[in-house]
Order: sequence, then C-alpha cells, then structure tokens
Amino acid sequence: MPDNELILITLLVKLGVAAAVASALARSRTFQRLLFAEHRRHRQTAAMLAFFLVPLTLGVWVRTRVPNFLAADISFETVILLGLLVGPVWAMLGGIALSVPAIFHHEYLTLPFNAALGLAAGTLGRFVETEEIWSFTPLIDLSLYRWVRRNLRKPRIDRQILMLFLIAVLEICREWLARLYPGRLFALNTGLPGLQVAVWLCAPMVVGIALKVWNALRIEMKLEEQKRLLLEARLDALQRQINPHFLFNTLNSIASLVRMKPELARQMTVKLANILRGLLKDHDSTVPLREELRFTDDYLDIEVVRFGADKLRVEKQIDPRTLEVLVPSILLQPLIENSIKHGLEPRINGGTVTLRSRLEGDRVLIEVADDGVGMGNRPASALRRVGAGIGMKNVRERLEVLYGNQAKFSVVSNPGRGTLVSIEIPASLAGTV
Repeated sequence: MPDNELILITLLVKLGVAAAVASALARSRTFQRLLFAEHRRHRQTAAMLAFFLVPLTLGVWVRTRVPNFLAADISFETVILLGLLVGPVWAMLGGIALSVPAIFHHEYLTLPFNAALGLAAGTLGRFVETEEIWSFTPLIDLSLYRWVRRNLRKPRIDRQILMLFLIAVLEICREWLARLYPGRLFALNTGLPGLQVAVWLCAPMVVGIALKVWNALRIEMKLEEQKRLLLEARLDALQRQINPHFLFNTLNSIASLVRMKPELARQMTVKLANILRGLLKDHDSTVPLREELRFTDDYLDIEVVRFGADKLRVEKQIDPRTLEVLVPSILLQPLIENSIKHGLEPRINGGTVTLRSRLEGDRVLIEVADDGVGMGNRPASALRRVGAGIGMKNVRERLEVLYGNQAKFSVVSNPGRGTLVSIEIPASLAGTV
C-alpha cells in the first residue's frame, strides 16, 4: 500500500494528467469532429475510441511498470467518460481494452470491473441530457438553503448531483473490491478517512476537468458557427435586397415621388440608405428586439410605398416588455419578406403583415403572420420551399446553434387564409448576458 503522502501527490498529479490529456486531444481537428458529431457511424466511434485508448492504455502500462507513478493510470475516469459520451457498449469495449496491461500485471478483476463500469456509466449517460453532461462540474452549489428552496418550489431530480454521487459510489466500489481481493484490482487505499474521501472525490474531479476542457472548445466552435451563419444571413439579405429588381423598383418609386411628394421621396432615400448601412455593418450575434424592429421598419416602409398603402398594411402587437429581449440579428427580415413575396404579392387585393411578440414566463414568443393566399394553392410544395429556403433555413440553423433544443420554430399555413411563422426562444434581456 502506498504511503499517504504519495497518495496525496498522486491525486494532484492525476488532475494535471487529465487536463493535459484532454487539452492534447482537443488540439486534433479529427478528434473535435468525432467528439462533437451529433450522429456517428460505427467506424467513427471506433476511431474516437482509439484517440482515448492509445495514450491511456499506455498510461496503465506505465503505472504497472514504473514504481510510484500511479497517476499515469486514469483508466477508471476514462471508462466513465466513454460511458457518458459514446454509450454502454463502446464504453465496455474501451474498458476491456484498458484492462489488458493490468491483466498482464495479474490484476485479473480489472477486466470484469471495467466492463461493468462501462455499462453503469453508459446507462447513466443515457439517463441524463447531453447538455447536463457537458455542463457537469463537481463544484456543485453548496448552499443547502437554495437547493431546498428550489426543489420545494419545483421538485426535480438534480442530475448534476446524481452524476457526482454515482461516480463517487463507483470509486468506492472499486476501493472495496481492491481491499477484498488485494493485488487483483488497482485502487488507492489509505488509512485516513479524510484522505480516502479525497480519493473518492478525485474521480469526479478528473471527469469534470476533461468535460470542462472539451465544453469550452465546444462553445467556441458553436460561436464560430454562429458567426458564419450570421455572415451568411447578412450576405443573403444583402444579395436579396441589393439586387437589380429591388433597387430598380425602389429607385423608380423614389423618382416618381420627387416632383409630387419630395418629402416622401427623401424619406424613402434615407430608409434605403439605412437598410444598406444595416446590412453592411458588423452585427453582434444577438441584438435587442427594439433594434431588430427598427431595421425591419425601414424595409417595411419601403415595401408599403412600393405596393401602396391600400395593398400592404402592417400591424404590430408588440409587448413593451419584449423590446429589450435579445434576439438573433437579421431575424425578422427574411420572415417578413417571405410573407410579402409568397403570401401577399400573389393576392390581387394585397393584405396585412402582422408582427407580434409577448412574454410567456421566461420565454419570448415572436410571430410573423399574413392573411395572404397561404400555401395550399402553391405549386411544387410551397411549404417545403418556404420552410427550407435559404433565408428561412438560415433562421432555423441560427436558432439551433444559439439555443439548441430550447428554441421552437414552426410554420402553419391555411389555404386562402394566410401563413403564421412562430419563434419561441429563452428571454434574455440586454445587459444581463
């Protein structure tokens, strides 16, 4: 049995080894693609497993060969990670592979224990949500009062605490088996209760460190993806607005107003300039709804003049409490353009575009509705075209990147009665994020 001072040093070095290995793996583009893929084929999962097993199986071998270098073996935590990230079957296979050097060292219980550990960790990974895995931290909220108050108000299973508890329990089981069968299973055993508790808590710390390193990379990649989609949205909006047809119609409307209504012509010129300036300038990924409405107002004002106030009417039902809520920039313009182009323009008498927003608890609901022709009389599955066009597809993708499954996007159309596009997202106020 190693002395207590060596065990304490080993725990500290294990934390450093976990951070170093996680950071080294994160530098590989191939590993990044495999780790963050939503769906993996068997070949890809096997390749991802190899990234883990090659260096960490070597670490088990080093532990068995180099005296007092116990921190090189983080196979227990690795199997836990595999179970959380790739499921029970692959975690069991990984645990079996990691046990090979230990078996040569006569630690025969390692293989069945690692297989059972992979099954348990994989089952835990299926029980908790993906976001809860990525946000796992052993540094839980230690305020008992806040925890009790939160669960009294809305009782629920705290999966963060559950993960912490189960990982520690599995570590306790390993230590118990190692005491029961000396030399047949590796574990850090001490004679001090306080130090032994530190051993039990080291395992969730190692798991948490690896997940934190990779989650930071995951968030950075999501932000880069959001910037790319925002750039595409700007370029798409720019392409659709600064096309010869739009400019010709707008400038033609301005020219026809110069003599009869010079003030209106001046206003249209200013609004056109505002649209171009807004599309060309850099945007944050999110802006207050007030600013987004200001941008769409210029677009709508020009369209009202072009189509005529009797053919294109705009109604707003905006809850004042939503004006400071953050929304993805250039969010509404593709939806409004879709309503005008596909809903109202084919209708002889035109119609009305209605913008609505309201708060529902901690979420905001934004709707763009029209009373146009709907999509029942449109050829070639207009619903599919509207829902998957460049602009609308970009809106969907940006909502998914920014909010994941917390965002809801729906399109409902009634033939001859109009179309309703609804967006529901978490309500984050400007200045609070």
